[in-house]
Amino acid sequence: MTEKTTHPGYWEDANGALIPTSKIKEIDKDRHRVVTQLVEQAKVESSRLMAFKTTAMQDVNDFIERSLKAYDVKHGGKKGNVTLISFDGRFKIVRQMQESIVFDERLQAAKALIDECIQTWSKGSSLNLRVLVNDAFQVDQQGKISTGRVLGLRRHDIDDEKWVLAMKAINDSMQVASTKPYIRFYERDDRSGDYFPVSLDVAAV
Repeated sequence: MTEKTTHPGYWEDANGALIPTSKIKEIDKDRHRVVTQLVEQAKVESSRLMAFKTTAMQDVNDFIERSLKAYDVKHGGKKGNVTLISFDGRFKIVRQMQESIVFDERLQAAKALIDECIQTWSKGSSLNLRVLVNDAFQVDQQGKISTGRVLGLRRHDIDDEKWVLAMKAINDSMQVASTKPYIRFYERDDRSGDYFPVSLDVAAV
């Protein structure tokens, strides 16, 4: 509920109805204040974290440029994973560029070729593989195919012309839809020597 300044004495509920303030329970008003204040503060902190991420990514990229400059090499963009460790080994920064892979229409050709392979092979040897294939090409609730499961089919070293052609169709159908940058910070535990993440996720603290 948010108080309607144009309608003194009324609050607007989630359905857009105007409710007289006198009819709203104090616990509901208290809940509204707590939720509103905390979410507004969270939005401010989210903006600060986003600004920090942008600055951190730029600082890492600038450092890489300075480092490569000593060898007369130009970085050629921000793409690529890199790990930076402080001189004393206490801190570590990991920058990752994660690509989102999608498949175009040629994935359907791969599925058809694989189905042909399974049909021509003996039933006993193809049963388990059929389960793997059907599982790989299933879609989730959003209608998306699992990239990992489809690419996992390429691990099977099968000497069959149609299978090889199907794997080529999978490779050809792969498209990079987007690249999302990640930056993570770590501190080393002096006793174990392991690096532990510096959490920037309030839900994980």
